[in-house]
Amino acid sequence: QVQPVESGGGLVQNGGSLRLSCAASGRTFSSYAWGWFRQAPGKEREFVGAISWSGGSWSGGSTYYADSVKGRFTISRDNAKNMVYLQMNSLKPEDTAVYYCAAAAAYYSGSNRVDEYDYWGQGTQVTVSS
Repeated sequence: QVQPVESGGGLVQNGGSLRLSCAASGRTFSSYAWGWFRQAPGKEREFVGAISWSGGSWSGGSTYYADSVKGRFTISRDNAKNMVYLQMNSLKPEDTAVYYCAAAAAYYSGSNRVDEYDYWGQGTQVTVSS
């Protein structure tokens, strides 16, 4: 099992940047695929991006992104530190949401489905002002 905890959210201006971090306890961190999702008020939770099981490397893994964030957001992982990151650049007001980090079994690597992730953090608020 892993328990994700997100941090790094906040208020940023249109066009600004933020880096979200996800710290996860558990010895099996490296065996999971990881995803980032977000949920705006009144909307369903939506896929932002994912990074696959790293195949034993310290920081590898294929990455996948929603079209709405492709080219602006970057996901990375550091298995030595049990950390997953979401670098968000060129932020827009429509990126405002609570952002969640989640872990899935390795065979779900790259999944954009909420129901294929087993472990979720509590979320961190990102607000982009116009």
